[in-house]
Amino acid sequence: MRIALITIVSGRHAHLRRQLDWVSALDPQPHAHVVVSMGDPEIADLVAGHGNGRGVVVSMEPARELPLAAARNAGVATASGLGADAVVLLDVDCLPERGLLGDYERALVEIGSETAVISGRVKYLPEGMGEHDYTPQRVVELGRDHDARVIPQGAALVEADPRMLWSLNIAATVETWNRVGGFDESYVGYGGEDTDFGQRLAAAGGSMWWSGLACAYHQHHPTVTPPVQHAASIARNANIFRGKWGFDPMEGWLQHMLGSGHLTREGGQWRAATDPR
Repeated sequence: MRIALITIVSGRHAHLRRQLDWVSALDPQPHAHVVVSMGDPEIADLVAGHGNGRGVVVSMEPARELPLAAARNAGVATASGLGADAVVLLDVDCLPERGLLGDYERALVEIGSETAVISGRVKYLPEGMGEHDYTPQRVVELGRDHDARVIPQGAALVEADPRMLWSLNIAATVETWNRVGGFDESYVGYGGEDTDFGQRLAAAGGSMWWSGLACAYHQHHPTVTPPVQHAASIARNANIFRGKWGFDPMEGWLQHMLGSGHLTREGGQWRAATDPR
């Protein structure tokens, strides 16, 4: 099976450098590592200077808001054009365990021709790590699982609610991707596009599966929860989602931001409190 890695990025150069190092240690190696630069002119030189030889850069024009959905689609289209028959989407924050691609290949073979997305394990690394801590042995000690994720034992796969789909570490065949239609590019900026992809998967008769293998380690970075700095795009994308599927995504965030005054809601439509009328 020819499996390509897809990473979308803007900024986060230190995270990408570490990821490139860890990708070089993968066994087996990816068919290609497609790095999609969302308007960041430094990415091409960074990947070319690494010397792995698997990196292929796709450059998108700068935009006011990050085109996350379109970037993932561009990455998969490029991988498919290079001959990949399966893809792994791996966020730039994530460091892949050495056996990640082998784990995914075995899971995809088990699933067979079913329309399916497999969500690998993600362990979150703490703040304050030094460069000497980014070793395979040390991240195993420091990484912690997310409370909301199901962790099957051994090589078992457990069927999941597609509303839990989060694309930081997932795999699918290119055939599944094409059946689903990829990500909806009307989502721009932060929020909603992953949940929409899960609904598109379900609508195509597909399913999502948790795996306790195919592990990646999420590098720490400052976050705001809920991400109120993205209130405008969250409101816009939530309206797109509800118009398509009849319910709200990101419900916890939306309700919290409504209560804090960052969002308003009128006539069923979400709006950032600072948006012009």
